[in-house]
Amino acid sequence: MPRTTVARRKTAKKPIRQKTRTKRGKQGERRKRLLVLMFVILALMSVVVLKSCFMTIDISKLDYPSFVQQDFIGKDGHSRTGKSMKRVNDIVIHYVANPGSSAKANRDFFDSSQSSVSAHFVVGLKGEVIQCVPLNEQSSASNDRNPDTISIEVCHPKANGKFNSKTYGALIKLTAWLCDEFGLDEEDVIRHYDITGKDCPKYYVEHPDAWEKLKKDVKKAM
Repeated sequence: MPRTTVARRKTAKKPIRQKTRTKRGKQGERRKRLLVLMFVILALMSVVVLKSCFMTIDISKLDYPSFVQQDFIGKDGHSRTGKSMKRVNDIVIHYVANPGSSAKANRDFFDSSQSSVSAHFVVGLKGEVIQCVPLNEQSSASNDRNPDTISIEVCHPKANGKFNSKTYGALIKLTAWLCDEFGLDEEDVIRHYDITGKDCPKYYVEHPDAWEKLKKDVKKAM
């Protein structure tokens, strides 16, 4: 084969190599851009996760309504464990299951050696509201949801567990205020029943329509 033919063939291959190098360069740039994009996404996800793990509200700056009376129970490792609450995802409504008892009586029971339970708030038969546990601490009311819920125990006059009008009104005001402060809505208001299946709050488990009305009333009050 003549040398000139070989030379021509060799010369013809050079543009192909340059084209290949150019293609590889573009692929490298794409990889770099993809890595940068992945890094940005991971950074954003990390921020979201961190926010979900820590309280976003400064408890010390909460403007408590005048109807809330703070009367904290003592730390005993049981009723008031002192464990920090890093995030509030829901508000849990309970009933005291002791017909005719007052908010003060239930608060004092939480503070006694006989108790291993508590709630952040107790709403009484006259509409009084006693805060038993600070909002940056866990209560001992909602089982495995203690770390991320605010608990409200509600007094009731009869065994059926239905709240009277004064109690109901105070509960709606308290719950609406908490939703406003913690960036929640009425769908974040749940029953103890919704966590464990326990018949609590009794009347509002047995009457789902009454529970839906309660949530709508919270929404109206917000």
